[in-house]
Amino acid sequence: MDDLRDDLDVWIEERDDYIARGLLLLYLAYGLVRHVADPLYRTWFAGVTLAFHEMGHIVFIPFGRTMTTAGGSIMQLAVPAAAAIYLLKKQHDWFGLVVGMAWLSFSMFELATYVGDAARMELPLVGMGGGYHHDWATLLTQWRLIDHCDAIALAVRVLAAVIGLAAIGLGGTIVVRIARRRLRRA
Repeated sequence: MDDLRDDLDVWIEERDDYIARGLLLLYLAYGLVRHVADPLYRTWFAGVTLAFHEMGHIVFIPFGRTMTTAGGSIMQLAVPAAAAIYLLKKQHDWFGLVVGMAWLSFSMFELATYVGDAARMELPLVGMGGGYHHDWATLLTQWRLIDHCDAIALAVRVLAAVIGLAAIGLGGTIVVRIARRRLRRA
C-alpha cells in the first residue's frame, strides 16, 4: 500500500494540469449523480459501452449459448475494468484509473437497468440479424431468477455507486493535490 501511495505522490509531483482534470472530474461526478437519479440516463461513454457489449456476444460464441448471451455484459464490464488497470499499471496514469473506474461505474449502472428490465422487457434493444433478444430475460429465466431481477439490479446499482464514489473521491484528491502543489510553486 505504501508503494502505491509513493507512486501516486511521484505522479502528482510531475503534473500541473489540474484545471482540465478538474473539469473532467466535474463531468464524471455529474454523470454519477445523474445515473443514481435516473436509471435511463446515458453518459457519452454509453455508445462505446454498447459497442463492447455487442462485441462480447461475438467473442463468446465459442463458449456456448449461455456464455454468448452473457458475453455482452461480461465484455461491457471487462473492458472499462481492463482500461482502468492498464492505465494505472502500464501507463502509470492515476487519473486514467479514475476515468476507467468512472466508466466501469457508468457501465454497471447501464447493466443494472438492463437486468432490472428482464421481467418487463420494455427497453429498446439492439439486435443483429433482425432478431431482438433480451440477454437478461434469457439468463435469469434459465437460472430461475427472473422474479429477482429488481433485487439483482439494485445490488449492481449499489456496487456501481460505490465504484463511482471511489473514482470521484480519488479524482478529487488528485486534482486538489495537483492544484495545491502548483499554487505553492506560483
